[in-house]
Amino acid sequence: MDNPVQAIIGFLETVHPYDTLSKEDLARVAGVFQRREYGAGSEIYQAGQPLSGLFLVKRGAVEVMDPSGSLVSLLGPRNSFGERGLLRDGLAVTSARATQDCVVLMLPTPEFRHLLAHSPAFARFFSRGRGHGGRDDDLTTRKVADLMARKPVTAAPGDSIRSAATKMRDAGVSSLGIVEDGRFLGIVTTRDLMGKVLATGLDPQSPVEGVMTRDPVTLTPGDLGSDILHIMLERRIGHLPVVQDGALVGMVTQTDLTRFQAMSSAGLVRDAASAETVAEMAKVTARIPQLLMQLVGAHNAHEVVTRLITDIADTVTRRLLALAEAKHGPPPVPYLWLACGSQGRQEQTGVSDQDNCLMLDDSVTEADMPYFATLAKFVSDGLDGCGYYYCPGDMMATNPVWCQPMRVWRGYFRKWVATPDPTAQMLASVMFDLRPIGGTTALFRDLQAETLEMAAKNSIFVAHMVANSLTHSPPLGLLRGFATIRSGEHKNHIDLKHSGVVPVTDLGRVYALIGRGAAVNTRARLLAAEDAGIISVSGARDLIEAYDMIAAIRLENQARLIASGRKPDNFMAPSDLSDFERSHLRDAFVVVRSMQSAVGQARGVRS
Repeated sequence: MDNPVQAIIGFLETVHPYDTLSKEDLARVAGVFQRREYGAGSEIYQAGQPLSGLFLVKRGAVEVMDPSGSLVSLLGPRNSFGERGLLRDGLAVTSARATQDCVVLMLPTPEFRHLLAHSPAFARFFSRGRGHGGRDDDLTTRKVADLMARKPVTAAPGDSIRSAATKMRDAGVSSLGIVEDGRFLGIVTTRDLMGKVLATGLDPQSPVEGVMTRDPVTLTPGDLGSDILHIMLERRIGHLPVVQDGALVGMVTQTDLTRFQAMSSAGLVRDAASAETVAEMAKVTARIPQLLMQLVGAHNAHEVVTRLITDIADTVTRRLLALAEAKHGPPPVPYLWLACGSQGRQEQTGVSDQDNCLMLDDSVTEADMPYFATLAKFVSDGLDGCGYYYCPGDMMATNPVWCQPMRVWRGYFRKWVATPDPTAQMLASVMFDLRPIGGTTALFRDLQAETLEMAAKNSIFVAHMVANSLTHSPPLGLLRGFATIRSGEHKNHIDLKHSGVVPVTDLGRVYALIGRGAAVNTRARLLAAEDAGIISVSGARDLIEAYDMIAAIRLENQARLIASGRKPDNFMAPSDLSDFERSHLRDAFVVVRSMQSAVGQARGVRS
């Protein structure tokens, strides 16, 4: 084997997914790679040109630009480029140019396709989709880490039985882990307290180690749910400590299993619909994080997860409206409660504020308005009590501006379309995501159709909405792959909401406006835009797959936070992802940036 090939092998061994190949395959692949040198400023390929293969940066830097000439990324060693075109029709969808003297390895197209067909790791790495659709959740195949209660309550072996019992009572748990110097020794349960203390008259001041079960059977976080079931059934026990490296990290009880099996969106909807008080509804919505973690763990598609979570918010809202009417009497005139924002788009996750408004029949009088002000306050306060915090921008029905007769709403939309200043753009963006929740839906139907028709015909308004859709940019950095937040609480993180899903949401809203489509869900808008020919089939496919990946990673990050005992948010450190995930998330952001550039240049859309 000659030295150049050996040098390529040594390099490929440090690059995923080539590092997964066998020695024989790696040697063969290294032998077909073509080494190319480019001087600073040299063109590697242009958009639309046939691609000779897949490119891999060995030394130097390469800039990649979309067809409009906008920079989308700057690549360094071990970064690949050109795969998007190869996976489509073999034509480059971007342009590439060396920004400094560089060495690039080119894998010819036939070998690229051979590896896709015969190397699962290679195919997974370069597959642009993350898979769609989910599978039924199965307790037996879930990991113990997904089921256990974290931060278990503990006591020291020398603590008194009374103090141990007090700890259990105050924490509302039925077992205690006995720990000394970080080492797990045993377990005490309520059953032990009854059988070994109360039944025998043992002094409650005695050390708790005297009644604990020493060296009980334990599990690790990586064990399966089937292990829990088998051990509990075989040994007739209701508590299983979870131990890792000698330390107690969790506890699994029969109650945990029952809660997991009973957890479903349908169950939460049922409980919310029958709740008689805000406090009862709050207990229901408090289970949403666990539901999210369960749904994500079962690999459900992101739009399924967010739809199921939004359904709960819709039910809570309708139940609050019913309770408000029961308390304050029937409405004096027909009304419609609508949601906007993520609830309007049916895209709620584990963290959400409330965005809503009230549309009233034009027969409403000034004397009727206090009733609707009271109703709005009752519902908004109830939503806040259930974890849907007040909108920071006061986009709520409690604001008199957003509680108005239909004639006023028509005036709002006409003014926003006719005078598309920045405020109008912002308000229009929010209100184009309106979705009826409770009340007389006919009030909105005509207004929605009228507004879409009027807005789509106004080229100036459309242009302003296009410009507004470009205000949020994907977090693409030039050197390190991602542009992270530079300071503050979320330093070195990326915002998966405002820099991730929002740019796609904004694009979807523009496509819906151009196509005069009534859909408000982002994914539905993208599919409708493809069907209507507003964006090309290939462009739609790329954008939908990019959106699916970004939205899925956002949910997975929230699920990880919940599993670790933290509140879910939208911030993620790229270092939390594998090389595989980082590479593909970056590619997804590149697609979004390219589609933004296209719409900004009046490409990819038609008016």
